Amino acid sequence: MTDVIDKPATSPISTSRHGDVLIVKSNNPPVNALGAAVRQGLVAAIEEAESDEGVKAVVIACEGQTFFAGADITEFGKPPVMPWLPTVVDTIENCSKPVVAAIHGTALGGGLEVALGCHYRVAVPSAKLGVPEVKLGLLPGAGGTQRLPRVAGVPKALEMATTGKMITAKEACGVGLIDRQIEGDLIPHAVAYAEEVRDIRPLPKSSERDEKLAEARDNPGLFDEFRKANGRKFRGFEAPEANIQCIEAAVSKPFSEGVIVERTKFMELLGGTQAKAQQYFFFSERKAAKIEGVGEDVKPREIKKVGVIGAGTMGGGISMNFLSAGIPVTIYEMNQEALDRGTGIMRKNYEATAAKGRVTAEQVEQAMGLLNPTLDFEVLADCDLIIEAVFEQMEIKKDIFTRLDQIVKQGAILASNTSYLNIDEIAAVTSRPQDVVGLHFFSPANVMKLLEVVRGAKTAGDVEIVQRTLYTMVNEGAKILEEGMAQRASDIDVVWVYGYGWPVYRGGPMFWADTEGLQKIVDGLRAQEQRMGSDFSFSHMLLDKAEKGEKFTR
Repeated sequence: MTDVIDKPATSPISTSRHGDVLIVKSNNPPVNALGAAVRQGLVAAIEEAESDEGVKAVVIACEGQTFFAGADITEFGKPPVMPWLPTVVDTIENCSKPVVAAIHGTALGGGLEVALGCHYRVAVPSAKLGVPEVKLGLLPGAGGTQRLPRVAGVPKALEMATTGKMITAKEACGVGLIDRQIEGDLIPHAVAYAEEVRDIRPLPKSSERDEKLAEARDNPGLFDEFRKANGRKFRGFEAPEANIQCIEAAVSKPFSEGVIVERTKFMELLGGTQAKAQQYFFFSERKAAKIEGVGEDVKPREIKKVGVIGAGTMGGGISMNFLSAGIPVTIYEMNQEALDRGTGIMRKNYEATAAKGRVTAEQVEQAMGLLNPTLDFEVLADCDLIIEAVFEQMEIKKDIFTRLDQIVKQGAILASNTSYLNIDEIAAVTSRPQDVVGLHFFSPANVMKLLEVVRGAKTAGDVEIVQRTLYTMVNEGAKILEEGMAQRASDIDVVWVYGYGWPVYRGGPMFWADTEGLQKIVDGLRAQEQRMGSDFSFSHMLLDKAEKGEKFTR
């Protein structure tokens, strides 16, 4: 394939020609987000195709690891820069020459909306597609709620838009969202496909398709049945219902009216508290993995084999975390009965998950095949990470870490699952306190996403990662910040959402406090101060921020 570059290298969008096919490529790492420069470049590329009589078809593709993986959410809350994404998608769809989306990696959110604006979509088998906006308290706002049900069908559109879950290329092909799966090099095959379809007229515009909407019209109870089936899951969240209403509009209204409903609902959600809370949490979750004082150049130690001490509820759950990730685990117990009981429960848990269709029987056997149960403590010697999960008694833990220090290879990470004992005191019995860390898994450890990583005073930067986290709760959160037990208010919120079930659409207790107003929190606490007894004391940070009109999270 001989390419002729027509665009300057400084633009994230470049164009090249292969015969009469214009290849449009985005290079906007890391995820080809649809920022302003990308949007502008896409419109310019379509205009280029329209103005060149030698161009008979267009292929839109991305360099790097993925197709457009969504809108540039760093633009949220900032003055808009034209063109809007809906304008970009409409421009692509209205091109008089066939446009083919060549998808690899993920086509998410605005990325899938761009693909839906194209007349055809091809993808490699490993590609995944989705509209995850609901997880940010939003909905696809560039025509996605109107085009997706027209192309993939209403049931699949409802599922994707209200849960934010991705589907595979194979599944997308099965519902008509992908026209062809590509084996081999994506772009040459996409160009060949474009050459196949270049003369087909009329162009298949997603916005004009009706056959799958007609199927939904023949089932008037579809939406109410979907709401009933998912009522418990969606309770309290505004965005899923807004997505449903927009898809209902796609079925009952012309496209031109449906997109108005979509835009109205999108703006309502964007200005609401839930969207702000869920977007705040999105960024907080990512910040929680960043530790102050640990440089960007510090690389985590490689973990190829894990040891777990204790085959009880926590030890078994911790082991399953690593087994499910394909990492071999050696699990140690003091007696055979306890060891057999623990490994038996692990197998039952895996088989229960398989019975629900979440994993295959083969995956169960693969995971259990990585497990090495043992009564021999010294078998732990060659593990890269050893996690102690025994009783919360300091003397027992000190004894275990003393023994580990004597047998385990240098450079291994020695971790305790303690929820409250002093990590420095445990580390002090070893000759390598820099390798000792607290890894507090929340129960059930194989289900809960939250992992609290407690660094000791001497814990090295490459050992690993995360931190601790209605009025009294906020006061205690402020004290945690004062004491330096959490780096950021957002870290506390991540803990409460993942560890204790705080609704993500409220962001977390510290975000909620900011929304309520810190002075209101202080006034409420003062009103209850006498009833709370002598153990209660105000956080100086809370009082100071309330007086200054400041916030914890922004």
